[in-house]
Amino acid sequence: MGIISEKPITPGRRHFTKYDFEEITKDEPEKSLLDKWKQKAGRNNLGRITSRHRGGGHKKRYRIIDFRRDLFDIPGTVRSIEYDPCRSARIALVEYANGEKRYIIWPKGLKEGDKVLSSKSKIEPNIGWAMPIKYIPDGTMVHCIELVPGGGAELCRSAGTYAQILAKIGKYVIIRLPSKEERLVHGDCLAVVGQVGLEEHELISLGKAGRSRWLGRRPYVRGVAMNPVDHPHGGGEGRSPQGNPHPVSPKGLLAKGYKTRRGKRPSDRFIIKSRKGKALSKIQLSSLAQIKGE
Repeated sequence: MGIISEKPITPGRRHFTKYDFEEITKDEPEKSLLDKWKQKAGRNNLGRITSRHRGGGHKKRYRIIDFRRDLFDIPGTVRSIEYDPCRSARIALVEYANGEKRYIIWPKGLKEGDKVLSSKSKIEPNIGWAMPIKYIPDGTMVHCIELVPGGGAELCRSAGTYAQILAKIGKYVIIRLPSKEERLVHGDCLAVVGQVGLEEHELISLGKAGRSRWLGRRPYVRGVAMNPVDHPHGGGEGRSPQGNPHPVSPKGLLAKGYKTRRGKRPSDRFIIKSRKGKALSKIQLSSLAQIKGE
């Protein structure tokens, strides 16, 4: 794993960096684990744009990833480490003792030929092994964490990410997420030991606009460069300022600093420390005391 920079023989190559792909051991994916990837271009079922600046991009096929790790107590062997066009992390092809093949997120340090195991009981915390989070020692780095037992991994799935086990409280485990948020997760939720590989992903510089288009990202256009019919900041003679003292989105919603989260969620009671370091509310403190008493 490494980053390669190019000689600046053209403007697009001056800040262009790419992977060396030395961790990849197989070029062709497993055909039985492929599915179609339909381009939506940021549009909903009515054909209206709901996510701006999406569209185009290279044609690709989806790799079916085993986020549940529900082949319990059946050992598997890593057959290859492969590229996945649909995510930042690499994926590992695992062949289990019963002959079934599945893709998993590739943890840092897992090599071709290594053994992996998933179990609901207490097993050795080796890299790539999945087990209930209550059995993982404090201080261990984990990824692919479930929020609901049996619901499949939801947290820490992208390249280089990990969470850390802090402590156990009754049925729950306190983990620290990459955002520095500390929250409670039920001890029966599965987690995979180790850190997701390819931590160099954040060092990649696209270098040119075309490379962004290959990824399916369309250009971002400033509102002040548009016409009044297209954006509240548009219009004016020549180069005009936005005029509006409060920057807004194309729909007129406040664009900078406006809170868009839809109120309080039932899961807020499991947050021990917010990602912004804010103190717990009285409701969260009472909920925490109730959880400790369970």
